[in-house]
Amino acid sequence: MSAEPIAADVQATIAQLWVYPVKSCAGISLTEVELTDTGLLYDRAWMVVDADGEFVTQRELPRMALIQTAFKMGQLVLRAPGMLALHLALDAAEGPLQVRVWDDEVQAYDMGDLAAQWFSDFLGQPLRLARFDPEVRRVCSLKWTGGREAVTQFADGFSLLVTSTASLDELNTRLGAAGHGPVEMLRFRPNVVLAGVEAHDEDRVGAMRIGTGDGASALIEPVKPCGRCPIPNIDPATATASPEVNDTLQVYRQDPRLNGAITFGMNAIVLEGDGQVLRVGQPVSADWKFD
Repeated sequence: MSAEPIAADVQATIAQLWVYPVKSCAGISLTEVELTDTGLLYDRAWMVVDADGEFVTQRELPRMALIQTAFKMGQLVLRAPGMLALHLALDAAEGPLQVRVWDDEVQAYDMGDLAAQWFSDFLGQPLRLARFDPEVRRVCSLKWTGGREAVTQFADGFSLLVTSTASLDELNTRLGAAGHGPVEMLRFRPNVVLAGVEAHDEDRVGAMRIGTGDGASALIEPVKPCGRCPIPNIDPATATASPEVNDTLQVYRQDPRLNGAITFGMNAIVLEGDGQVLRVGQPVSADWKFD
């Protein structure tokens, strides 16, 4: 029996759950997934880095979008056009590797020469694959968390990204009016997608209570609008870019909280629920947030 939604201003359900095991590679749609204090289990647990340990993404290497990820029998399986599949044990790691993601330098684990060669061959430059060290605490921006210590792995900056189906519908309506085809949610790389709310309601609410069953719940809080880089312009099926997505967002999604940057979705942190299982269809409740 599911927990009853708490009386609140906004009632929603979880429509989709996504994890992106390797930062900037393709994601996996799941019907259920464990919530941890760093976000969804195995989300951005691995990251591709250059010879200096600096992270690389689709911004520089759009072909990363073509690398498909899957979980199978205790392994992370990576596939890419023209490549044999790469199988990595979920608990595998080799020696230490110092890496940088944005302004954070963290100690990680190297995933070995085979993985390094696989990524180097497909992406055309010397690269290595790093695994996040669970003993490391990478703290989210205290400015945006209100001084509360929240942690993440190799995500850009926060534990979760929350969007809604209505927000994507609004974008696709505007794209269609301009003569463009619709785009899929995976361009925006969310973790939790809500149904049953109006477009961009995720921008306007406080902490979200998720009923996880048998009276239990998890609590996540949107804390920062997600400013958008060029990645939403990249077609994940072809790794080719065209400007219509961000050009369309520019018309109606300039956010004064980020000095006019275009935004889509909200970065969120985990307040309660480490070890709870999130499932598609679970109830979500939240109150409006008034700054």
